[in-house]
Amino acid sequence: MLTATSADLAGDPAVISRAEAVRPAVGAASKEIESTRRLPPALLDKLHEAGLFRLLLPRSSNGIETDPMTFFHVIETIARADASTAWCLSQAGGCAMSAAYLELPVAHAIFGNDPRAVLAWGPGPRVKAIECDGGYKITGVWAFASGGRHATRLGAHCPIYQADGSPKLDANGVQQERTMLVRTEDVVWTDIWNTVGLRGTASDQFALDDYFVRADHSITREFDQECRESGPLYRMGSGTCYQVGFAGVACGIARGALDSFVDVARNKVARGQKSPLRDNAVVQSSLAQAEVNLRAARGFVLQSMADVWKALSSGSLITVEQRITIRMAATHAIHKAREAVDFAYNAAGATAIFENHPLERRFRDIHTVTQQLQGRLSHFETVGAWMMGADADLTFV
Repeated sequence: MLTATSADLAGDPAVISRAEAVRPAVGAASKEIESTRRLPPALLDKLHEAGLFRLLLPRSSNGIETDPMTFFHVIETIARADASTAWCLSQAGGCAMSAAYLELPVAHAIFGNDPRAVLAWGPGPRVKAIECDGGYKITGVWAFASGGRHATRLGAHCPIYQADGSPKLDANGVQQERTMLVRTEDVVWTDIWNTVGLRGTASDQFALDDYFVRADHSITREFDQECRESGPLYRMGSGTCYQVGFAGVACGIARGALDSFVDVARNKVARGQKSPLRDNAVVQSSLAQAEVNLRAARGFVLQSMADVWKALSSGSLITVEQRITIRMAATHAIHKAREAVDFAYNAAGATAIFENHPLERRFRDIHTVTQQLQGRLSHFETVGAWMMGADADLTFV
């Protein structure tokens, strides 16, 4: 495999600087995000002006089409200020890759001609799409649609049924599935997002009943089937970018937590003690280990992705081995980030338990990240099984 250089790991400084420039505004809005469970309009304006919803959108649809390492850095930078905002940007980034699977005029209509275009989606276990003239009639309820409340379109993933009600099967006898792109104003929302953390993602539930979707407003998420873009970003699929992006969310939360802890430790004298936390040898050693583990896990994600990117840029498609490596690295980073936050929260003592303290928020947010699909410890089972040649379910690899 081609080996990436330190410059490859660093990403595109011009794009990353956009995230750095908007980070203070994200931090200033964090209390409002937490209380309203929404990204406020003024902050959305800044995020759109910086183009941060268009990071993985094809250039042919007026997107940035950046590389995954830059995407990681941007998401991590925003997560240092507010995890919900970073989560929404990561989700929207992966969804925007859908433009690569649409006919160009449709991609322009949905994404290219609207500078504020955002696509969001979530799973729906009891849904269906029935073939009809010119498209599909879809019915169902979808949830966990992160960023859906500020999205212009929603993706409704559906198994396909023929007009007579029988499942539509592919050449291998597996039922076909497609994601339908629908207008946000046409769905019925239910507010379900009262959660421990990531409250500002507004990952609510939406419903549609016998709703018509044109055939050319639907996609398959299998990147090697309908993709019309030739760039390396679209030779690996959105799943890999989600893994990298959400690892960036976790690492950004942890970076913010460790920085906050150092501020606390410099001045806090715990009850019954005579010197500040920073003079405690156990705290010093534990902080150093948390820092090392976070940096190492973060570096594993970036180095692995940069190596894969080198291969993709030479014209290759992503391999199963490369996908396994990114899955392993991303899940590992999420949990090493959680360990770093847990250290900071526990070592800070009662200081960290108060509402609106940075450590309290980050503790809740990271423990919500680990409960999501990207943080499942079962991913390590998949990696280990694949390594030993056992049966491995590669659905989320």
